[in-house]
Amino acid sequence: MKDPAKFVDEALAAIRAAVPGKAIVAASGGIDSTAAAVLTHRALGDRARSLFVDTGLLRANEIALVQGFFAASQLPVTVVPAADRFLSTLDGVSDPEEKRRRIGTAFIRLFEEEADKFGADRLVQGTIAPDWIESGGSLRDTIKTHHNVGGVPKDSRLTLVEPLRDLYKDEVRMLSAHLGIPHPERQPFPGPGLAVRVAGPISRARVETARVANAIVEEEVEAAIAAGKLARPWQYFAVLLPVRTVGVMGDNRVYGEAVSVRIVESNDAMTGTAADPPVELRRRIAERITRTLSGSVTRVLYDITDKPPATIEWE
Repeated sequence: MKDPAKFVDEALAAIRAAVPGKAIVAASGGIDSTAAAVLTHRALGDRARSLFVDTGLLRANEIALVQGFFAASQLPVTVVPAADRFLSTLDGVSDPEEKRRRIGTAFIRLFEEEADKFGADRLVQGTIAPDWIESGGSLRDTIKTHHNVGGVPKDSRLTLVEPLRDLYKDEVRMLSAHLGIPHPERQPFPGPGLAVRVAGPISRARVETARVANAIVEEEVEAAIAAGKLARPWQYFAVLLPVRTVGVMGDNRVYGEAVSVRIVESNDAMTGTAADPPVELRRRIAERITRTLSGSVTRVLYDITDKPPATIEWE
């Protein structure tokens, strides 16, 4: 995309052609879906309704953060509470592909219900090129099934509309700046949320542990950025690992879980380089996680693997 203004004109025309009636928009609070939602509301006006789903798999303070983000983007969005629905369908599930399929199905069934209320038969998603490339199909291998691509059930009653389908992340950020969406550098957050940052079986307790650890990583990295000690990375987060490890509390043996910290630099999410943050930052993250989650987490690791061979997210 060389000319964002030209892309906007073409996208508005394409959305109007694809949606003769009404549409609901899946708005996750990320740059991709927000850009898709802004374009859809410009194209359709009150024939569009954007929904933000509280899956129970969000980061700490995510709802308040995205509501402010939507307001600054002049985007009307309805919050749909659905934490029990998502957490119950994922309870005990370990396989990452099965997690993504179940999440994709849960999203679609919820959107079908909301579409029926609104009288819509179209669902607008912020799908971008890496989503469908990594989800496989034709001659492409499946790297990981993105919930908004391979996770969409074949019997869905909704017709998908994907105005950003051929764009890469760096192009979406360029488009977002052109659209006046604030903070186009906002770090990506996976659609399945913390479900893919809880490696191994899902439970409410493990999701909460991952949420706390992830918040600590974000806080410490952002403090280092503000202090000029670290250039803003592409992504920075924590992953709760499906292993237990011995630790010590005072004179007592404890047997807790392990967390891996990942800080990645990238331009388009297709490739990535593991960042090499200051040692004091890594130590502070490890100290805060083990102190805050005392007894639950006994070890913190740092992931130095590039993409490829690894993906940016663990699952």
